[in-house]
Amino acid sequence: MSSCVKPLMQDKAENPVVLLHGFDSSCLEWRYTYPLLEEAGFEAWAFDILGWGFSDLGKLPSCDVVSKRDHLYQFWKSHIKRAMILVGPSLGSAVAIDFAINYPEAVEKLVLIDASVYAEGTGNLSTLPRAVAYAGVSVLKSIPLRLYANYLTFSNISFSISLDWTNIGRLHCLLPWWEDATVDFMTSGGYNVASQIKKVRQKTLIIWGENDRIISNKLAVQLHCDLSDAIIRQIPDCGHLPHVERPDSVVKFIVEFVKRDQGSK
Repeated sequence: MSSCVKPLMQDKAENPVVLLHGFDSSCLEWRYTYPLLEEAGFEAWAFDILGWGFSDLGKLPSCDVVSKRDHLYQFWKSHIKRAMILVGPSLGSAVAIDFAINYPEAVEKLVLIDASVYAEGTGNLSTLPRAVAYAGVSVLKSIPLRLYANYLTFSNISFSISLDWTNIGRLHCLLPWWEDATVDFMTSGGYNVASQIKKVRQKTLIIWGENDRIISNKLAVQLHCDLSDAIIRQIPDCGHLPHVERPDSVVKFIVEFVKRDQGSK
């Protein structure tokens, strides 16, 4: 049931970096950043959250928050087996926070990128009749909507790159169970972790694109204040997905964050 990009070799002496993705996305979100992390010497895993990405859901399970959390834990227990650096962009940050609170032994540090953690789940969408929910979800895979989302997401990219990301970003939407899994998540209420953020005890790196037009920079400051042990780094001339638009800067900040404690030891 799990799809992921896994390292060729595992280094048991180091904490692995496990990369989540944003809402309704896949591990291909990391296709620019993943090679740079490997070049920097990290054992990196890019993991598809249950219900999204390319996992084989022929026997469709529940895709609510509890199921997504348990799926990630079983993956960690089977393949990682040691404390990890968990990286979550956008809604993946809510997934990371939820997991770190429930399984603190599995998470050494957190990296939250343009975090979407203050939304109240899926809000009114959870009350939609299922027929209306299916109609709404089907729009998510339309090319015009994806192109418009790219316009909002990125600070300055060419049309050809935007079209490339549109094609890559909707690949998983063509799987036969995608609509069922997405509707199940939407009607379940989604992630609502705002009240739990102050429970996070792991050291956290917050990365934000200064030109994010989807989530306000003010929420980056609020998140920095709500977390007990966090540092914040902003990337100029960058939109909502820095690991796509400015992967070199994201990797630089992650390396500095991880190596900082190693140097002191």
